[in-house]
Amino acid sequence: MISRPLRQTFPLLAAAALAITTVSACGSADAVESGSAGNELAGAKFVVGSKDFTENIMLGKIAVQLLTAHGAEIVDKTNLGGTVPNRKALTAGEIDMYWEYSGTGWIEHLRNTTPIQDPAKQFAATAKDDLAKNKIQWIGPTPLNNTYALAIRSEKAAELGVKTVSDVAKLAQTKPEEITICIETEFSTRDDGLPGLSKAYGMTLPKKQISLLDTGVVYTETDKGQTCNFGEVFTTDGRIAALGLTVLEDDKKFFPIYNAAMTMRQETYQKHPALEKVLQPVIAKLDDATMQQLNAKVDVDGEEPAKVSADWLGKQGFLGDAA
Repeated sequence: MISRPLRQTFPLLAAAALAITTVSACGSADAVESGSAGNELAGAKFVVGSKDFTENIMLGKIAVQLLTAHGAEIVDKTNLGGTVPNRKALTAGEIDMYWEYSGTGWIEHLRNTTPIQDPAKQFAATAKDDLAKNKIQWIGPTPLNNTYALAIRSEKAAELGVKTVSDVAKLAQTKPEEITICIETEFSTRDDGLPGLSKAYGMTLPKKQISLLDTGVVYTETDKGQTCNFGEVFTTDGRIAALGLTVLEDDKKFFPIYNAAMTMRQETYQKHPALEKVLQPVIAKLDDATMQQLNAKVDVDGEEPAKVSADWLGKQGFLGDAA
């Protein structure tokens, strides 16, 4: 994609940070009639968390609205923070569930260093080990694979002749001044982030050429090409296409598979086995294309995650009479 659209991304995570509330049948963008899709979860009460980026917030809203429609009472703690705060809140019993990614579970939570490239095997290994070691149950996975990638403006990619991450590594040796990169703080420290990527591809990047920015700003600054030529992106993010960015091939297959799934404590799963029945039909529909479209509605079109998720659930028939 050579031409770049004029429309720019509007960072909306601050607007998406809704107050922590108990969902009721009215008075909120999340409002869904309790029991409208069934009463499998009648009498249950869940605290739903999420990470603080668009996709995970929207997945959190999907859970809030779906479980409410099946009779549960929900306390909405979406947009809770990054990976660490959500995981700690889950294991401490402060939240009952949040959406996690198989690669994150395998590398970050289970402390493995080598990802499994087969998606089904990666998920199965992650779910099995997390349950055995930490009593965390995984429900899923979704087809979507929200893995990390490096992106660059399409015209700059053509100028520099880069198509793969190996090309970037070579460029770091011949034209090191061109390797300016924008990343999130979390990506700067994770084993499946920049430290591991640099090691796998033999790149040494001076700190002065690395800018730590918020998620939305990474995309806009990569698009501008002033602060950085390269940016860390999520492959299911709708801003990639909207901004005309080129995603570089991870030719050494460093990044793990990141299929999303719902995680919860084993005791929660055992107490409410209907959660599997309620969640799985929705999980099956969440593929890459669907998530890219939903993410774009928030980050490009300016809609709120709660509205986008409710609209999608309604169109899919998952909210029953409330659709």
